[in-house]
Amino acid sequence: MPDKLGFLFLGDIIGRPGRRAMKQHLPQLIAKYNPAFIVANGENAAGGVGITEEVGRELFGMVDVLTSGNHIWDKKEALAYLEKEPRLLRPANYPPANPGRSSCIIENRDGWKAAVLNLQGRVFMEPIDCPFRVADDEVSRLRELTPVIVVDFHAEATSEKQAMGWHLDGRVSAVVGTHTHVPTADERILPRGTAFISDVGMVGAANSVIGIRPDQAVSRFLTARPQRFEPAKEGIFFSAVFVEVEILTGKALTIRREVIVEEKVD
Repeated sequence: MPDKLGFLFLGDIIGRPGRRAMKQHLPQLIAKYNPAFIVANGENAAGGVGITEEVGRELFGMVDVLTSGNHIWDKKEALAYLEKEPRLLRPANYPPANPGRSSCIIENRDGWKAAVLNLQGRVFMEPIDCPFRVADDEVSRLRELTPVIVVDFHAEATSEKQAMGWHLDGRVSAVVGTHTHVPTADERILPRGTAFISDVGMVGAANSVIGIRPDQAVSRFLTARPQRFEPAKEGIFFSAVFVEVEILTGKALTIRREVIVEEKVD
């Protein structure tokens, strides 16, 4: 069994432009890092909001695990897909009556195992169960199977994300923030060996407002009226992190941020 492994974590995939960006740029990151596995947040992968089985099958041709967040419920067909696809995760701190799983185990022929856990924040979001208490229970259970644990913390507030990083420091390999679609520059290894970043960003259109058509986003702010948003189409914004960990201890060795921007200029 090797001493260490590396994995790629991709930011929130936004609609067809995000899936197109993955096909174009993921191969070069695979060639650069040779990751043992790949995780991506897929809750906005179908039409810019939610996920479908068809889109999920397309993404699973490129990644090993899909995490999610508050938009996982936005397409009704996702409920049945959550029940049948163990690699599609929903946040663990939603009520247990909801369908689907919140964690999964990746096993390799070399003898190592890695776990992926999905959690959701509460600050400026739905008042669901406490992610910190749920994290304690879930991490304790997963550590009986492997010390290599990757947490997608889907949350709005950077303070809540940073607090989760410190709360789980030394107990998981990485706490990776998602949801805001804007990559932060605070990637680091915390004192007890957990890799952390507040938000890994997104995979979508560069000429956009967090992946959405700029005209629609601006109109929403000007009028304060709810309206239907559509994914922008121009340019590419591809953000990810690569994390390397010790297999026996689960401690992170490095975390590196990758951001690829290709703007379309008229």
